[in-house]
Amino acid sequence: MARPRQISDEQIVAAAQEVFLEQGFSATTAAIARRAGVSEGTLFNRFTSKEDLFAAAIGLTNYGQWRAALLEAAGQGEVRRNLERAALSMLHEAEQLVPRLMVVFSRGHDPSHNPMLDRLDDPMRADAGVLAAYLQAEVRLGRLRPLDADIAALTMVGALTHYIHQEQVMPPAGRAPIEAGRLVRGLLDVLWPGLAP
Repeated sequence: MARPRQISDEQIVAAAQEVFLEQGFSATTAAIARRAGVSEGTLFNRFTSKEDLFAAAIGLTNYGQWRAALLEAAGQGEVRRNLERAALSMLHEAEQLVPRLMVVFSRGHDPSHNPMLDRLDDPMRADAGVLAAYLQAEVRLGRLRPLDADIAALTMVGALTHYIHQEQVMPPAGRAPIEAGRLVRGLLDVLWPGLAP
C-alpha cells in the first residue's frame, strides 16, 4: 500500500510561488524542493517540468474571474453599479497578477526564450472583449444609449490598465497612491454621461 502524501500539491505550489517571486525563473528546483520540504524527485513526480511548476506557481490562469460575473449581470441591477463592481474586481485581480506577470516577462518577450508567453492570452484584449459584450447586451435591452461598445470598452480598460501601471508597476515617489474606489468612481463620473440612456 502506498504511503499517503504528506505534502500536498498546493503546498508545493505555494513554496514554488515564494521562490519564483523572490528569485525569478532562474530559481532552481532544488531551492523549491528545500522550501517545500520535499525531494526534487517528488517535484518531478507531481509536475512534469520546471515550466509546468512555474505555470502552476505563477497562477496566471486565475485572472479574469470578474468577467463571468459581469456578463451574468446584463439586464440586472444598475448598469453603472455593475460596471463599478467589474472595474474594482478587475483591479483587485490585477493587484495579484502584476507581480507574477513581472516574473514571467523577466524571462524576455520572445516566445522562443519564454514559453510562458504562449500560455498567456492577451488579458487586456479579453477584458475589453467581455466589457464590450456586456455593453452591447445592455444597449440591446435599452439600458444604455446606442454606442460603439468596442470603443467604450477600450476607453475603460485603457484607463484601468494605465492605473495598474501607474500604481503597481511604477508607483510614484512623493505622492500618496490613488485609491482604487476613487479612480473607478471618477472614471464612471466621466464616462457615464455618454453611456446613460
